[in-house]
Amino acid sequence: MCFLSDVSANNTILQNRILVDVDIKPITRKFYLQLDPPSLLNNLADVDRLRGKLPEGFSNAYVPLPVLNKASAVLWDSNWHATVTLAQFNGIWQIIDVEAGDTSSRHYGIAFDIGTTTVVGYLVDLTSGKTLGSAADYNGQVQYGEDILTRIYLAGSEGGRKKFQQAIVKTLNDLILRLLNEFKVFKQEISAVTVGANTTMVHLLFGLDPSRICMSPYIPVVNHPGFINAACLGLETNPLAPLYCLPGVGSYVGGDIIGGILASGMHKKTDLALFVDIGTNGEMVLGNYEWLAACAGAAGPALEGGVARHGMRAEPGAVYEVRIDKQTGEVHYKTIGSQKPRGICGSGLVDCLAELLLAGIINRAGKFKGNSKEFVVVPASETENNTAITFTQADIDNIMRTKGAVNAALEYLLESVGCKFEDIETFYAAGAFGQYLDLESAVTIGLYPDLKRDRMVRLGNSSGEGARLVLISEDCLREAEEISRSITYFELNASEVFMNKFVGSKFLPHTNLDYYPTVKKKMLARGLAVD
Repeated sequence: MCFLSDVSANNTILQNRILVDVDIKPITRKFYLQLDPPSLLNNLADVDRLRGKLPEGFSNAYVPLPVLNKASAVLWDSNWHATVTLAQFNGIWQIIDVEAGDTSSRHYGIAFDIGTTTVVGYLVDLTSGKTLGSAADYNGQVQYGEDILTRIYLAGSEGGRKKFQQAIVKTLNDLILRLLNEFKVFKQEISAVTVGANTTMVHLLFGLDPSRICMSPYIPVVNHPGFINAACLGLETNPLAPLYCLPGVGSYVGGDIIGGILASGMHKKTDLALFVDIGTNGEMVLGNYEWLAACAGAAGPALEGGVARHGMRAEPGAVYEVRIDKQTGEVHYKTIGSQKPRGICGSGLVDCLAELLLAGIINRAGKFKGNSKEFVVVPASETENNTAITFTQADIDNIMRTKGAVNAALEYLLESVGCKFEDIETFYAAGAFGQYLDLESAVTIGLYPDLKRDRMVRLGNSSGEGARLVLISEDCLREAEEISRSITYFELNASEVFMNKFVGSKFLPHTNLDYYPTVKKKMLARGLAVD
């Protein structure tokens, strides 16, 4: 065996692929005003004078009490030269700050992707729409429960919800403060926050009861939470800043998926496209500009490394790429951060399964040939803790269930809308897992459809990109709401057809090998299948 380093894998904050162009019309605006001072002949009240100078469409903006208390002093002290910040709340403009002088160029917002495991924040310049920087950390809720179902159960009580809400707010504030310190921005200058997150994460952020999300008929408290004041959550921003969560569709298709659709632009294209985000859940959306259909199912734990015997998160020391030499059987691997191996993460697990199949070590049912019960990926002599990193039959069985669920969901979705595998023209792989997952390995095990590779697009953190687009563009915000209203959502938990397909889907890459022509060709060439 040999060890190959790859420094580039140490980049844990993904760079998003921008697929759509937008006009910069952020959900907050700043206007520099030069007002005529009051006099005996011009005796308008201070705030009325201010509002009367705002551009058309903003002069009737609501002024909350904290701004009423502040505005007069700022105007008098600044010789009537001031900058006004306005924010949109559900279609109504509100003045959230008044500053002395011209501060219109210092206009910032933060877009968050709140994942079950990881949270990423992006500091955005709202004058240009550009991302100035990003910061990431583990979701603080992980300490109380790694998976969604555990968190839903523990959040069944008011005390549990409070604990989870405090944990995620602390994570958000930690990221905000890191970005503010790095880019020398004051918290009062953060005038808006947007969030892309799954339905459960939105509930836990707002302190809502998520317990019905996982109970028939699987109905959340809210899919379209709209705008709230950042102060309601105690965020380290302008307390009057709006916080907007992208709308969801159902219990298992949330705002993170709406953000992904928005970022991909698939809802505007004529080609039939498939969008897949495999994380803690496996969500998929099929459609084009005429229609969109979506479904979701539990997928992630086995692929996040948490279920495998030597599984781990995608951290330094995790084996993320595996290759088996078809001639010698020698294993080549790469680790994140070029460090000594400590375990194997999701992309490494998918590689292992694909390579074992193509090497003829396991059969299409995912079973080891002969008497083997595990495969040594890294010998003990090469690991950090002198313990061999192995890939076991139990690990394979867990991934086969996950892979089978994705297969069955896609088949069910295609069948429900009257389409076939070969009708899919473009494939979008979303999320951190999709960013690092080897496309060939994913196709080989049947996790991704077998399409032309130039039609397979890695989106990276499309949830965070969707949140950024909504932050900088009112048009994108309206698009996101329209997308959420137009999607037909299929609830797999209630489908006997899905369960039947799932039972018959546990073959590599699929029960019907003809669905995967390139994999079939490889297997035929190696004598692993018959035509």
